[in-house]
Amino acid sequence: MRTAVHGMPRIGKGRALKWALEGFWAGRLDAEALETEASAIRRRNWQILAEAGVDLIPSNDFSLYDHVLDAALMVGAVPARFRSGDELLELDRYFALARGGDMDGRPVAPLELTKWFDTNYHHLVTVLDSLVDTYAEVLTEVARQGAVWVRLDEPVLVEDRTDDELAALRRAYRRLSEQPGRPSIVVSTYFGHVGSAMTVLADLPVEGVGLDFCRGQENLALLSEVDGLDKKVLFAGVVDGRNVWANDLDASLDLLERLTSLCDEVVVSTSCSLLHVPLGLGTEGEIDDEVRPWLAFAEEKLGELAVLSKGATEGRAAVAAAIQTNRAVLEARNRSPRVRDAKVRRAMASTAVDPQRSPTFEERVEPQRTRLGLPLLPTTTIGSFPQTAGLRAARAAWRAGRSGDDEYRGRLRFEIDRVVALQEELGLDVILHGEPERDDMVRYFAAQLTRFVLPQDGWVQSYGSRCVRPPVLFGDMTRPAPMTLEWTRYAQSRTTKPVKGMLTGPVTMLRWSFVRDDQPEADTATQLGLAIRDELIDLQSAGTAVIQVDDPALREGLPLRRRDHPGYLAWATRSFRLVVSAADAATQVHTHMCYAQLGDIVEALDDLDVDVVSLEAARSDMGLIGDIQNAPYRGGVGPGVYDVHAPSVPEVADIEGLLRQALAALGPDRLWVNPDCGLKTRRYDEVTPALDHMVAAARSVRASLDADGVAQEPPIGASSRQV
Repeated sequence: MRTAVHGMPRIGKGRALKWALEGFWAGRLDAEALETEASAIRRRNWQILAEAGVDLIPSNDFSLYDHVLDAALMVGAVPARFRSGDELLELDRYFALARGGDMDGRPVAPLELTKWFDTNYHHLVTVLDSLVDTYAEVLTEVARQGAVWVRLDEPVLVEDRTDDELAALRRAYRRLSEQPGRPSIVVSTYFGHVGSAMTVLADLPVEGVGLDFCRGQENLALLSEVDGLDKKVLFAGVVDGRNVWANDLDASLDLLERLTSLCDEVVVSTSCSLLHVPLGLGTEGEIDDEVRPWLAFAEEKLGELAVLSKGATEGRAAVAAAIQTNRAVLEARNRSPRVRDAKVRRAMASTAVDPQRSPTFEERVEPQRTRLGLPLLPTTTIGSFPQTAGLRAARAAWRAGRSGDDEYRGRLRFEIDRVVALQEELGLDVILHGEPERDDMVRYFAAQLTRFVLPQDGWVQSYGSRCVRPPVLFGDMTRPAPMTLEWTRYAQSRTTKPVKGMLTGPVTMLRWSFVRDDQPEADTATQLGLAIRDELIDLQSAGTAVIQVDDPALREGLPLRRRDHPGYLAWATRSFRLVVSAADAATQVHTHMCYAQLGDIVEALDDLDVDVVSLEAARSDMGLIGDIQNAPYRGGVGPGVYDVHAPSVPEVADIEGLLRQALAALGPDRLWVNPDCGLKTRRYDEVTPALDHMVAAARSVRASLDADGVAQEPPIGASSRQV
């Protein structure tokens, strides 16, 4: 039985790609040096795969920024605004599409950024023309270069598809199958089951079909109900490419036995690309000794493929030692007293079935206006401020023991003083402490909660050069002590303006961690909600008047099938309300969401029971505002007025234009002014003028409302005395 892998992590050892990209963008590396580094990463991945005995080694799984963008460029699907600038190097044009840039001396906005299905990987949204003939040419070319198989990824088939869409799929692959001299084709799906598309896949004139049996367990029953797939090669995704837990080898071998009875040939495969997990455990020195054997990163998953292939081909006796070790690991994890906590279980059982804030939204408006005293169109930011080289060096020295707690805490206070003073100078209305103590919005909290381990080299690409290190949650967790109180309270002591407390919500903690697979995600979300609720209570007791509970991953977690949406939204919004239901009437609760198709969950915003929601809207040109306008949600709205991931500084006029679009739809009583995301990855020489322009635009629009003499209610949280 042969083995296959959808793709490998492409950031390289030690995040080599990140440093090369950022060096190129900063002018420290030229194009040749960037390609040299990229080539080295590709070569190392191929060597790892070859040494692991993988039979079908993937190529074209690497990208300098995003594989969707690469595919669009391959077929020439480039928006018109990027087709000029003939003097540009193709690499500069490529990064202009990804990050924005100059074309013929004029600035152009990058492509819209959104989530790749239900993952935390971000891809660029492209404009596509007729593609089938172009793909036919590509097939001929790669066959000429020696490719025996070509995998065409069609994960859209795990979503709801119309009859017309499935008919178009049939026509497309009929045309591709007729291409002279083409290689064998496998149509690969992942992230779920294919539903009614299974009969279509069985009929396609292709040689192979790839199915995910990790997140699409229903595929087994669907496969047994159709004719035609038995004559195709089945690429069976039995090694999970999305999570980090060791494979249950017994269960996987049982599944492979069943699949070989249904298909003539089975290839043992990962369920999807391994870009969603860290590269390997070999360099990890910080993972708990008990937990470490429970885990499998990309390189360990290649070993699992090899064992499964040998066991399925030669019989279980040939891999008896590996199976016995695996059984012992799974049993140790199941029996560990650290996995389940009776106190946590009792707290879960005692929570309200439907937690709600006791004062209604209407009852909260006036107490918040009176307490905060904000003007129309109040300005704020999302949370984080730039993490300077000096701050990162101070954190590294503290973690390495080269500096003490007092020295490090002094540095954090210095950074907070700087950020608060800057915001006051710029004239922002609601102040942030800037989060200098946090290297990551999830990892920071995970480090202070129980039952998490934090891989030190467990980097995963989010997009481009942006990498994250997801923590691993292995058991029932609790919050032993306050996590944010000290720094929020210190920032408030440095200003008379309201300082916003910043918390990460339970669904984002869940989605942006590698979470346990031994209980429903709803239970894990409830446990996280209880811990974050305790933090909100402490902030509120200390006098924090505005608290933001960020849950940008709430939309990301929306199931790929519409019939599963209501069940997910019920437990996801419940876990969020479990946190905010502890807030008093005069405590203004915000949340933030970004970089996803938020229109799909706009109806659920009201279920969050918050007072203000801020949203990514700059790249989509305020496209979400119409959905918000027609939704039942009644609170304040802060549509992002500039894209923080683009290196250019927005012009005042451009921000004004976006504000007036939002103003026409929402009115001044609901509108807040903020960037579309946090500022951590930007530099101060970008952030300072951008925020200055944002405040200037808000003041200009605010003044025009006064000049027009239009009588308006103040915004949620504003005081009529200051309008």
